[in-house]
Amino acid sequence: MHPLDVVKTRFQIQSGTSDPTNYKSLGDCFRTIFRREGIFGFYKGILPPIVAETPKRAVKFFTFEQYKKALNLTPLSPGLALSAAGLGAGLTEAVVVNPFEVVKVSLQANRDSFKEQPSSFSQARRIINTDGFGLRGLNKGLTSTLGRHGVFNMIYFGFYFNVKDAIPTNPDPTLEFLRKFTIGLVSGTISSCVNIPFDVAKSRIQGPQPVPGEIKYRTCFQTMALVYREEGYMALYKGLVPKIMRLGPGGAVMLLVYEYVSGWLQKNW
Repeated sequence: MHPLDVVKTRFQIQSGTSDPTNYKSLGDCFRTIFRREGIFGFYKGILPPIVAETPKRAVKFFTFEQYKKALNLTPLSPGLALSAAGLGAGLTEAVVVNPFEVVKVSLQANRDSFKEQPSSFSQARRIINTDGFGLRGLNKGLTSTLGRHGVFNMIYFGFYFNVKDAIPTNPDPTLEFLRKFTIGLVSGTISSCVNIPFDVAKSRIQGPQPVPGEIKYRTCFQTMALVYREEGYMALYKGLVPKIMRLGPGGAVMLLVYEYVSGWLQKNW
């Protein structure tokens, strides 16, 4: 799925339409990256997600279960409690993953050939040496990442479990699998559509600034307002197609694995 993430980031960091190096379409982006950067250009910045993926998912699902248990003790309805638990899990996950995202986006934005690109460790070192660990360095764009993950998981978990409980189960194992997969696919797609303005703001803040040495994109909502004012409403949805292609089916698979593995562990442990 990583090539789709690279393409999504490239679309999100390009501003306006006047730059002749801008990608014109999804196909143009794939062709240009392959022609100029080679096949490995689609795998720029892949090490941070690989390193972060296991702890990130562990944090997401563990904290979701803990928030869900705690919220069951409150007067909230079960449906709202699931969405609130998803929001809490997303915010917690964002804090863990943001430094990895800063390194990943900075590498994905680099249009040099893969061989000329610095390693993930060199890039992280450079960011820390230049700007430190704070909100201008390894943790820049934290508010946007909180918004992206919080909103996504609030809808993702809330929609999936509420709709799954509302639609009757099917005794046929294959049809039951397809029922859950479809709900997960729709859940991931809707979540991606709603949270993408935060994703665009995050990419603009964490990616290279238009003028070197001058910070144009500073905070989440300032960036959203600036993008809207300069490029129009649709600019807040840049990269939506590759994002849905990645997180629609990916989100469905993740929830199904979580459900089946969780069920197996509860039964056998």
